Amino acid sequence: MKAARWYKSHDIRVDDIEEPQVSAGKVKIKVAWTGICGSDLHEYLAGPIFIPVDHPHKISHDIAPIVMGHEFSGEVVAVGAGVSKFNVGDRVVVEPILSCGECEACREGKYNLCGDLGFHGLSGGGGGFASFTVVDEHMVHRMPDSLTYEQGALVEPAAVALHAVRMSKLKAGDKAAVFGAGPIGLLVIEALRAAGASEIYVVELSPQRAEKARELGAKVVINPKERDAVATIRELSQGGVDVSFEVTGVPVVLKQCIDATRYEGETIIVSIWENEASFQPNTVVLSERTVKGIIAYRHIFPAVMELMTQGFFQADKLVTKRIALDELVSEGFESLVKEKNQVKILVRPPQ
Repeated sequence: MKAARWYKSHDIRVDDIEEPQVSAGKVKIKVAWTGICGSDLHEYLAGPIFIPVDHPHKISHDIAPIVMGHEFSGEVVAVGAGVSKFNVGDRVVVEPILSCGECEACREGKYNLCGDLGFHGLSGGGGGFASFTVVDEHMVHRMPDSLTYEQGALVEPAAVALHAVRMSKLKAGDKAAVFGAGPIGLLVIEALRAAGASEIYVVELSPQRAEKARELGAKVVINPKERDAVATIRELSQGGVDVSFEVTGVPVVLKQCIDATRYEGETIIVSIWENEASFQPNTVVLSERTVKGIIAYRHIFPAVMELMTQGFFQADKLVTKRIALDELVSEGFESLVKEKNQVKILVRPPQ
């Protein structure tokens, strides 16, 4: 079968590889659609980050080249011995976290904080940029009948956004700022709406993404090249927002996120970083602010799909391009680098 594999930064190839076979406790899925994630783009531009290159990953036991793709939906085509929750023909999405199940975080149910954390499609296991993939039964979630496969491919990134908001201190009626209106930033806007944020301020350079942010519920969108984003947010929110979300991975933006919050405000770091970022600690200390990081999600896929059935995180508002697997680099990764009007690109593997 055809599969897109990461060899090194700027080197992703569509190869012919052996089709995976189901085994005990596992589910084989025919992939319908797979989204290109910001994490995938980081690996393409500056990896390896999650991709194992020097030693096999402790859970997947795989090493580069790695089949990529972790935002995907599909149909169950085979189940292994002992699988009881799924049947052939089920429409499903995959929660692509690889965790050991034995460390303290895993024992507490916080499997996204596993010391050996990995991701199916980044850390090995055979990802969604392929016609078929095989995953453990516990990673699979059945989709509501009302959701399309395209919608299913958005469950994983929407889960990141919803987890970020859930892990913040935001309460209904609070004010929030989102720095960066890429795919995750836009989904954070929708998650904030679902959580009852009264005012949402967004900082974004791209006019097309700015317009999409307004469409999804932003009260004001600020172009930082035209206005001082921090000063504008503090003025319009009457002293700063309750919670800000950093969704760019650009070092200078972290300081802006912190400065945009009020006293006792909170900054949530959602991005995966390629470089270090710095800020003056007194900006946190003297106002008793907090800075918090989040990684991925846990126990949240069913809630995301329920919100989707209520009209949140809709594919028709977020998907800007659909491509074939053979076009992954030229029309996928390179488009995301060059075309800032792109939001979510979905990839269709050979059927």
